[in-house]
Amino acid sequence: MSTGHANIRAYFEHFVLPTHTYKVSTTRADKTFEIGSMDLSREIGEIILNNNPNASVDVHNPETLINIDIRENGKTYIFYDHIKGRGGMPVSTAGNGLALLSGGIDSPVAAYKMAHRGMKIFGIHFHSFPYTSLQAKEKVVSLAKQIQPFTQMHRLFVVPFTHIQESIHTNCRAEFMITIMRRIMIRIAERVARKNNCLALITGESLGQVASQTIESITSTNIVAERLPILRPLIAMDKNEIIEISRQIKTFDISILPYEDCCTVFLPKNPVIKPKLDEVVKEEEKLELETLIKEAIDNIEIINF
Repeated sequence: MSTGHANIRAYFEHFVLPTHTYKVSTTRADKTFEIGSMDLSREIGEIILNNNPNASVDVHNPETLINIDIRENGKTYIFYDHIKGRGGMPVSTAGNGLALLSGGIDSPVAAYKMAHRGMKIFGIHFHSFPYTSLQAKEKVVSLAKQIQPFTQMHRLFVVPFTHIQESIHTNCRAEFMITIMRRIMIRIAERVARKNNCLALITGESLGQVASQTIESITSTNIVAERLPILRPLIAMDKNEIIEISRQIKTFDISILPYEDCCTVFLPKNPVIKPKLDEVVKEEEKLELETLIKEAIDNIEIINF
């Protein structure tokens, strides 16, 4: 409404209070306004009370807080309902990040959390067809699309991971399968990230949640990232906290669809949970790492939204 003492009074002449208790709070960006903030609040409070005889003023804990905001542009804003925003930083103000999307509950939430701090997110997914189905890949595509309004994600890299997993299964000790697999994922993700001007990798790891997320396993994975940091926004969150956010951003129902990701392929019965770095390196030496990594990168599928 237009700024003016008479106009503000007129607005409240027929105002129906939606609750029993209330308080009026006035702010004036326009310091030339003809009446002070406190005086206007008292005046409007009396008008409301006269029109709502069953109401009462509560300055400490009102059911309705009526705000009168007198601006310098000739307008006055009157409101008593608040809708909480998501907060955070504008997306893209913190550069680009590459999120490893598995298809589970955690990784989309991790991408969302980093977008909340200003990162524009790219996605990368490791797919092991035919051990994992095409529906598993489409599930990740659906997750990427669901978080796109929050993250500005417009590109998803789908990495063929079958040959790598078969090579690890054939040549390395079974208990090191997950550790070696994660290390290769980080190597590939870092190279893809650098080619696409991403400044960090993002994972959904939460300390101690599974065997690959002990501090020893995380250290083993970290060490192969040569130039980029690995951000883990969920590291100290428990599963219930993560699930709550996934419900808020509407990824939970997609994440629990029964299509398994590549981490379930050749899953060892007893994975090592505290890998020793020298043993991990010794097992990796059994692989033609550079050949496997180059082959995977050369055959990446790029999905643009």
